[in-house]
Amino acid sequence: MTEPQVWTLIGVFATGLFGMMTLMSTMFVRIIRTEIQGVHRRLDRLDADVNALMRHTFGVQRD
Repeated sequence: MTEPQVWTLIGVFATGLFGMMTLMSTMFVRIIRTEIQGVHRRLDRLDADVNALMRHTFGVQRD
């Protein structure tokens, strides 16, 4: 292989590696964001459950 071919292959491999790293980091951030949103929903539901238990047990009205 000649020197220009080697540099072309290096460029192609570097571009492919950079593209894969970008894709994986984007997917990772999307997954983490989705999981965090799911936790906030669970916490909101937990708050509603605790309020319902307090109303049922103690007759407390909380706004």
